[in-house]
Amino acid sequence: MTIYNIADYGAVAGGSELATGAFAAAIEAASAAGGGTVVVPAGTFLSGPIRMRSHVELHLSPGAVIAFSNDPADYAPVDSRWEGVRRPVYASCIYGSDLTNVAVTGFGKLDGQGEPWWKLHRERREALAFPRPKLISFDRCRRVTLRDLTLVNSPSWTVNPIECEDVTIDNLSIYNPADSPNTDGINPESCRNVRISGCHIDVGDDCIAIKAGTEDTAERIPCENITITGCTMVHGHGGVVLGSEMSGSIRRVTISNCVFMGTDRGIRLKSRRGRGGIVEDIRVSNIVMEDVICPFILKLYYFCGPKGKDKYVWDKNPYPVTEETPCFRRIHFSGITARGVRASAGFLYGLAEQYISEITFDNIDISMAKDPEPEYPAMMDGIPKMSRRGFYLGNVRDIRFSKVTVEDHDGPAFYLEHAEGVELDGCRSVRTRKPEPLVQRAEGARGDGIAAETTQAEIAAGSQAAGGGEPS
Repeated sequence: MTIYNIADYGAVAGGSELATGAFAAAIEAASAAGGGTVVVPAGTFLSGPIRMRSHVELHLSPGAVIAFSNDPADYAPVDSRWEGVRRPVYASCIYGSDLTNVAVTGFGKLDGQGEPWWKLHRERREALAFPRPKLISFDRCRRVTLRDLTLVNSPSWTVNPIECEDVTIDNLSIYNPADSPNTDGINPESCRNVRISGCHIDVGDDCIAIKAGTEDTAERIPCENITITGCTMVHGHGGVVLGSEMSGSIRRVTISNCVFMGTDRGIRLKSRRGRGGIVEDIRVSNIVMEDVICPFILKLYYFCGPKGKDKYVWDKNPYPVTEETPCFRRIHFSGITARGVRASAGFLYGLAEQYISEITFDNIDISMAKDPEPEYPAMMDGIPKMSRRGFYLGNVRDIRFSKVTVEDHDGPAFYLEHAEGVELDGCRSVRTRKPEPLVQRAEGARGDGIAAETTQAEIAAGSQAAGGGEPS
């Protein structure tokens, strides 16, 4: 394959002279030849946004750094998505649309130099004509590969493929400060056939978020056939998040063999009335979490973003089921350990008219933090702060817990509010400070019940285990 070194096109290392033109010339030369590899040698190169072409690989040599300008004047707007809605946005630092066979690789670093962008966001200035750039984003591309890079200080979301197909994201290291606003790690949006593996993500918002547009997105395009494996997530608001932009539906997702450290929440599914769409056929297995507020969240009353404070969103009374009604179903968790849980072992809360359904938890071991401050387990109106609580289940149907242990909790291990067909098999409550019930039902709630498969003897045995003995 032909090599095109940006130094041969006028790029000068040192980080003080814009090399935007050199990148463009090298990429154009590779494209004109039918494809090739554009090489960034060791050194720091300052650049405005880089526009990719089909059949071109941008390769960063070890020691190479591309530091991106933080002057909005260097970023022309492009037609893309922002928070699920297509609109003009500042071009991403690395961007391409309607491409085939495009790659960004190598052991170099992309530095978005995001601090000035974050400051503008925090101060709510009107200086920005368009939403902030992302570090890497591709629209409507096929066969996209991102591999081996270090990505730091993104102005907003770090990696955001949109309406792409056949995407490989492998061995990335992503670092954004914990207080940097909306600096998600990897957000596939309305994409198909995405493979995310071996990444380390330490960011200021969700580590990985799977999205499919909002109710204001003209085309309802699903995000489907997604695999996430072998990743470590640190400090983000959520380890892996589905939604809340899910109007196009999210389906067939597997998440396995990952470690979450200090992410506010673990696995987090969120949506609300008005969004519509279905999240279904999700498998989560072999996950270790530590120091999280709540390991499992599935809720349909998410209030952030436009219209989030409308009564239609927060009202707990049932509404007619329409195409605006979101649905979570067929979601399965297995082989998961969570230590140092602060608020709740899990929070599942469906709509009054559309219960969350067909959920299983198998071989789950949850241990609470010793003396945490009360926190909200999920972002939803009308729920109190919690500390060391068990599973909180509201508006759910056909939920099965098998070999689930909740350790050192306060109150019941399973609290049911409007729940139908909840099945417990071999579940235990252990090492509590005082005897606690395994199951408690809310007074006056509709349709509460433990499935017939769970006998009263099993419930009683679980309650006796709460006395503080060692697990058998």
